[in-house]
Amino acid sequence: MSNQLIINVTPFENRVALLENGTVLELLMECHADRGLVGDIYLGKVQRVLPGMQAAFIELGIGKAAFLYVRDVLPLEIYDEETAEESIQDKFPISADNSEELLENDEPDIKLIYQRKKRAKHKIEELLKAGQEILVQVTKDSIGSKGPRVTCNISLPGRHVVFMPTYDHVGISRKIVEETERNRLKNILSEMRPKGCGFVARTVSQGVSDEKLRADCAFLVSIWQDVLKRKQMLPAPALVQPELDLVLKCARDMTNEQLDRIIIDHPDAFNKTKRFLKFLEPKLADKLELYKEDEPIFDYFSIESEITKAMSRKVWLRSGGYLVIDQAEALTAIDVNTGKFVGKRNLEETILRTNLEAVREIAYQLRLRNIGGMVIIDFIDMESQEDRNKVLALLLEALKKDKARCNVVKISELGLVEMTRQRNRESLEHQLCEPCFYCDGKGSLKSKRTIAYEVFRTLLQEARSFSEPGVVVHAHPEVVDLIYGRESEMLHSIESTVQKQIVVRPRGSFHQEQFDIFGSKILDKEKVSEKA
Repeated sequence: MSNQLIINVTPFENRVALLENGTVLELLMECHADRGLVGDIYLGKVQRVLPGMQAAFIELGIGKAAFLYVRDVLPLEIYDEETAEESIQDKFPISADNSEELLENDEPDIKLIYQRKKRAKHKIEELLKAGQEILVQVTKDSIGSKGPRVTCNISLPGRHVVFMPTYDHVGISRKIVEETERNRLKNILSEMRPKGCGFVARTVSQGVSDEKLRADCAFLVSIWQDVLKRKQMLPAPALVQPELDLVLKCARDMTNEQLDRIIIDHPDAFNKTKRFLKFLEPKLADKLELYKEDEPIFDYFSIESEITKAMSRKVWLRSGGYLVIDQAEALTAIDVNTGKFVGKRNLEETILRTNLEAVREIAYQLRLRNIGGMVIIDFIDMESQEDRNKVLALLLEALKKDKARCNVVKISELGLVEMTRQRNRESLEHQLCEPCFYCDGKGSLKSKRTIAYEVFRTLLQEARSFSEPGVVVHAHPEVVDLIYGRESEMLHSIESTVQKQIVVRPRGSFHQEQFDIFGSKILDKEKVSEKA
């Protein structure tokens, strides 16, 4: 099997799937009507300064105010490597969707952090004022009710290098270890960088000719100069420089020597991507193919079925065990169960095998579904500390392949693991689904019997207050069925108690938990009652 990038282009949506040996590792989607903002550069206007949070709301003209922390206002500074290790979490996020890959794998040998002294000296209220115009770049899309996050430290990613106008330094990917090559790259980037600006050489820059590197640098610098010109011309708030669309962004950031094929099902997108790759990397353009089969491309590569599985709450393991994945607003809970798996020798072996199999599936599902934030994993209880260590070690190993930064806390005696996974965009479930309008996202409803009893209580409390001799109840048809069926004696008893005639009518448009009660004239039940 080969590693492939499968691209589905339609008039309303672009979808990209990364396949590794036939397995879908990542799914990226972009609706044309609701394109992601990460990487976009805006001329924003300070809406409100929050001294208590040392942050500010920035108006971008997109409907939601963006959030800007004080540390994202200050320019990047260089610290010695030893000190930087203490603040590794403060590394600046590159704007591309593969920002975490760039940070974790293309990290310069001197860490990028914010100068602590500047944090202590400068306060947000001293740096920004309401109404002030400010150039910012989106680093994180809106998630739920939260607006996007922005930074003043702009970055422009290219194929081989990243241009950073506020970073006065040249950084080289730590994956490039040969000293001669590192020196060559440093010399070229130092020569090409404007005063006060900087470059970071990405891993793919290794072995690239001097001419290509200089061309990449010059191109990014020219884009920055255009940004500065448009900034002077546009009234705030305004979009100054949009990021590439999903197809070109993936062609730029997800292609490498390990990728065997790039398959696109749309002729115009194919030609556009072909021209783009020829400019970036001619060798990659040769891997581009136009899909010509009649069957939809995502069906042909069995990607649609994987998307359907990724929407399921229950995920089956090969052994017969299963996971239950529940995404809440504050965290995601993953429960591991033995299910149909009964093992062959003893209970401890069965539990360990199930947990070890679950670890691999959990790491895969986190990446496939793009689950971010806090994650609680409830493994099956293990009595042996050795077994718990095996499960934790395998989890840490499995998460190394994830581009998003993950932090894992040791496993508890109850089998619980707390971990966090960096959230850069909405999860797949939040992209493709919306809260159930029927249960309002709760995942459960009051039973029909519970609603029937609520109707009875309301009748006992309010029926006597109506001046009319009769009472009409409107309710869901199945609730009406129950009232006129198993609960009919109770209805007659309430009629005797309140001394009023009661008619219950079905309303198919009603929510199961909804009912109305109102007074009416004397009713002939045989004529007006509408039993469900």
